[in-house]
Amino acid sequence: MTLKSIPLTDDLHRYLVAHGAPPDEIVSDLARETLALLPEHASMQVAPEQAAFLTFLTRLLGARQAVEVGTFTGLSSLAIARGLTEGGRLTCFDISEEYTSVARRYWARAGVDDRIDLRIGPAGDTLRELPHERYLDFAFIDADKTGYPVYWAELVPRMRPGGVIAVDNVLRNGRVVAPQSADDRAIAAFNEDVLADVRVDAVMLPIADGLTLAHVH
Repeated sequence: MTLKSIPLTDDLHRYLVAHGAPPDEIVSDLARETLALLPEHASMQVAPEQAAFLTFLTRLLGARQAVEVGTFTGLSSLAIARGLTEGGRLTCFDISEEYTSVARRYWARAGVDDRIDLRIGPAGDTLRELPHERYLDFAFIDADKTGYPVYWAELVPRMRPGGVIAVDNVLRNGRVVAPQSADDRAIAAFNEDVLADVRVDAVMLPIADGLTLAHVH
């Protein structure tokens, strides 16, 4: 089989970002503040090209009802909220008041704070408060890796037919082929579960640290 994927050098990554809806001032400021405030955790923020893709995908789906599990300082939620159709709502789940306080400021600055409902608490519990019906158009999972199976189990039954779930960090910086940590092993097992789930059709894309897109039947 011929391999056509290529590794991204720093120069090529900058070119890719610049030629695919490059970050605006708000996104750039949020990324800089996150790095300055939380240098040890800044890698938890989605990549700039990933943020642009989330907005594009949300718009493409015509998403009105969306959920995010794992908000951090708010770049992914900002991207999703910007892509929602008129009257759309994004419900975000996170456990940190500290991190999401940064998110709230940037949502307000971008004028999307009225579209976002933030719920603080363990997502395994708070997700169960969502309506028990198939109403979600889009969901994004990017939280603690060992919790992915729980979030998946709560979200799939709530997705409308044709809805899409996006799952981040499914490559674990390449370590899924030789897991080294509990998180690596959890994601490797989760990837196998998604592959076997007959309720969805899924593809895995090499965007940032790997992004799975699952189309729900």
